[in-house]
Parts: sequence; C-alpha cells; structure tokens
Amino acid sequence: MKTLKPILLLVLGVLFTMTSCRTEDDLAIDPPTEEKIEANSTVANLMSRTALNDGSSDNIIDNASCLSVQLPVTVTVNGIELIINDEDGYEDIEDIIDLFDDDVDSVVISYPITIILTDFSTIVVNSDTELAALAVNCVGENEDDDDIECIDFQYPITASVFNENDDLINTITINNDNDMYDFIDDLDDFVAVSINFPITVIFADGTTQTINSIQELEDAIEMADDTCDEDDDNDFDDDDCNICTTNDLDTIFADCSEWTVDKLERNDNDLEDNYVGYVFEFNSDGTILVTQNTNTFNGTWEAAGTGNNISVVINITGLSDFSDTWNLHEIDQEDDEVEVDLRLGDDRLRFESDCQSSGNIDDTVLVNALTNGDWYITYFFDDTDETADFANYIFNFASDNTATATDMSGTTNGSWSTSNGDETMLGLNLNFGTGIPLDELADDWDVLEVTNDIIRLKDISGGDGSEDFLTFERNPFNGGNGNDDLVDILTDGLWIVASYTEDTNDQTANYTGYELNFDINGTVSASNGTSTNNGTWSVFSSGNQMALDFGTDMPFEEFNDEDWDVISVSDTEVTIQDVSGGNGGTDTLTLQKL
Repeated sequence: MKTLKPILLLVLGVLFTMTSCRTEDDLAIDPPTEEKIEANSTVANLMSRTALNDGSSDNIIDNASCLSVQLPVTVTVNGIELIINDEDGYEDIEDIIDLFDDDVDSVVISYPITIILTDFSTIVVNSDTELAALAVNCVGENEDDDDIECIDFQYPITASVFNENDDLINTITINNDNDMYDFIDDLDDFVAVSINFPITVIFADGTTQTINSIQELEDAIEMADDTCDEDDDNDFDDDDCNICTTNDLDTIFADCSEWTVDKLERNDNDLEDNYVGYVFEFNSDGTILVTQNTNTFNGTWEAAGTGNNISVVINITGLSDFSDTWNLHEIDQEDDEVEVDLRLGDDRLRFESDCQSSGNIDDTVLVNALTNGDWYITYFFDDTDETADFANYIFNFASDNTATATDMSGTTNGSWSTSNGDETMLGLNLNFGTGIPLDELADDWDVLEVTNDIIRLKDISGGDGSEDFLTFERNPFNGGNGNDDLVDILTDGLWIVASYTEDTNDQTANYTGYELNFDINGTVSASNGTSTNNGTWSVFSSGNQMALDFGTDMPFEEFNDEDWDVISVSDTEVTIQDVSGGNGGTDTLTLQKL
C-alpha cells in the first residue's frame, strides 16, 4: 500500500490542478444560471410532454391514444387485407369503412405486432386481449391525454453538460422526440445542463417561433397547450362536421381556386377517372366554372345549414354526375392541401386542392419534352407487369393539352395537364377515356424523372395503397422487364455514397470513406475500416423500388426506408429517392461503383 500512496497523491494533485486552475476562457463557458434545465422543473415537464410519443394518429387501428402500432402492420378491414406502411394507410382504412353507412365495420389486426408506448419503449403484443389490457392505461376517448401535440421541436437541438465546477464536459445532440424524452428523463444524471439557444418550435398551424431562453420556451409551450384539436378520438382525422359552418366552406373555396376530383362514386360506380384533367372553380357569387382542355362547363353551388346538417346544392350543365343536393361530410385541411368531402347516401364526391395555381410549378422541362415527338410506354406496373398491353401504341401530346394514342386499330383521343403532385412537386394528369387498356392510364401521376428521352411516373392507389408505375421512352417496348437487373448491378462490386441529400441539406460528408457491399443473400455492410454498419436490402416492384434497413447504426440509419423509388440505374451509378409522408421532404441517395 505504501508504494501506491505517492502515485495516488500525484493523481489527486493533477486532478486538483485541472479543476482549480481555470482560465478566463473557462469562465466564459459557464452556463447562465437562468438557462439551466433542472429535473422535474416546470419547463422540463413541459418539454417531456411535448416529446411524448403521440399514439392518437393510429386510433383507427388500436383505439388507444397512449400507444401506437409500429409499422408496417397488416390489417383486414371489412374483409379487405391492407398492409399499412405509413400514415397514409390510415386514410385507406377509413375509405373502406366509409364505403357504406349501413354495414358493420371491423378492423382485424394480424398478430404479432409491436406496440410503441408513450416513452418510446416497445412491447410485442400477440392478441386483441393483450392490446386491450395495454389500452386500459389510456385516458378515455373524450379526455385529454398527457402529451402536448399543438407544438413541436425543430431538430436537431444541442445541449451543453457541465460538471460541479461549471466546466463544459460534453455536448449532446438531440435529433428527434425519442432523444428529447430520454434527455429530459436523464436530467438527474447530470450536474448542470443548458439548452444551446436559439431553437425553433413549430405550432399546429405550421407557423414557427424562434426561442432564445428557457423562460420563452416555457411560455411558448404553455401558450400552445390545448390550442388545437389533438384528434385523440377514435374517428380517424376527425372526419365529422360538428363545428362546420357555411362560412368555412366559403372561405375554403375563396382561398383555393383550383379543385380537382379526388373521389366520385355514384350508384356503386367509381367515376373519378372520367374526370382527370377537369378543374373546378367555386366562386363567391355562387357560380362554378369547370375547364377541361378547351372545354368549359358552367354551373352553380349553394350551401345552407350548420354542423353535420349542411347541404351543398351543385348544378353543372353537361356534368350530371355532380348535379345533386349533397351533405357536407368533412373539410380536411392539412398544410396546403384541402379536401371537401360530400356524401349522399352511399354516393361520394370529394374535391381536393393544393391551394396553389398549377402555374406556380416549374413544369417547363416536362411540357417541352412531352410535346416534342413520339413516346412509347416501356413500363407499366399495376400489381403486375402489364407493359405488354401497350406495346403497339404510339403516344403524342400536343401543346393544347390534347393527346392521342395510336395503334393498328386506330387513334384514341385523350387529354393531359400538369399539376402539383401528391408526393412530388410535379404531377402529370392523363385521361384516354374508358377503353381497355388505355383506361388504366387515367390518373394523377407523380413525376419521378424527366429528361428528353424518358418520363417516369408513379401513383399510389386510393383503394389499397399499392403503387403503380408508368414509364414513357422514345423507343418502343422491346419486351424488357423494368430494372430487374438492379440486383445484379448492386451485387457486382463495392459502392460508395456519391451523394445524399435531405431536401437541400447535403449530408454526403457523413459517409465519406465508407464502402458498401451488397450481398445476394439480402445483407449489406458499410465499412470505413474502423466502423462497420450492417443492414438488409431488397429490390421489388420489378426493380422500381428498393428497401434498406440499417437498424439504429449511425449514420446509415438515415437510409432506413421500405419504399425507395429507383430513379435511375446504370452499371456504375444508382439513384434512389424517397418522399417523406410526414413533411413532404425528398431524400435522394446516389450510389457510385468503385
């Protein structure tokens, strides 16, 4: 023991010197006392409640706002099986439930499933009984739960950690609500912590506020609490009109000038495809103007009543499918997209608008390419590869928004127009009538890629959430099979991340030095010599989609997605793209062969 004592004294002396001899620079990083966050303080509790996992968005499945079902999940709705991959799938469930008003609706879950609790911990559930037992812990459908949903943090946020001498010892980066919840939960483990201001918070209406202090943050959260409809009931997306007024409808129609038909069902017949390219304007004087290419239709509209008893009378000369007295079922407003849902018994009519003029879209490249020369369909996928059905057609698109499809039996006239896409900035609307097989093309397609030689399109079905793909090229279909060679290309050699962007945020530098190896057995590894990230990959939809999953391994967890769209493929470069279901942002990943 005597031999250890001098060493111990030396160590203590060094530590004393390190902690006591502080320079003016050290003092400059002391945390301001008023900016420290203390465990169990008012602001800490408010931040924790804001970061809680909101389980209300999937109440149509689990009927419980204090838990959520980890996706993907398979459910059977009124006998129809659906695979729910993202939050858009909840609306698909509701669409099936709303088909008829006089039937008994059921949502049957295929177990086992993984449940995410409010603290982001997970538990595997194997039956309705087990799920109901967890749901008992939730508050009632008409009661307020603990989480605050009317304000969100904009990430990333950084926090500084100090020791008992107020020396900065660590900086923590908080990237999401799960990180924030864990950070607040761990405050007891730190001597002193402060948030590095300024930070930004986002309110339910999409507006933001810059926060510069703890007090401002506390005031902002308290002010936002209970200022919005947190949608904690079990009626998905609050599709009722308990508080609807005719003034609401007047305002919506005044703010959004261009409306298209998202759903039209009359006498059990789906008719919306017949009206692709039709644009409706509801004017404040009660008139309606409908345009379709060079055709125009005139009509009138009038709304009366309150709440769930608002009637909307529509009369349009020449468009009898719309002329009737409808009941206002829902006004759904999310970001810049608005839907007006009308019902009449089992008949449905839903208009949608992005509240922007299609002229705001820079569609010059698409229009110039589309209206210049012949086009051929080289790929069409709708549950199965149906490209061969269009092998003999030559397509031409005129600048006056008319189109023709010509084969040996003659010419079919059609129409086209551009708009905002559902998941992309640009959409292409096609309509060649009801004749087989050209009726399959009638849709509002999202534009994935445009050059002078190729136009790639995608559409998500409103029925079962499946994805359709359509590709036009300059040369006729030669019997190929899309991008099925993608698997062979990726498994032949090593790859690097040439580019990775989230919208305009270039994150390519995070992957410098990594080499990716795609194995034919469905595994993928990314190594930089000192660190290795392991994951899985797959290619599906005839090579038009790709899935990647690196688990929680950073930084490659950013690539985790089940439905990357394959944008372009060559022997030395592959580009894939994903549009977020949350904020509509676009992630683009380009891999380059070594």
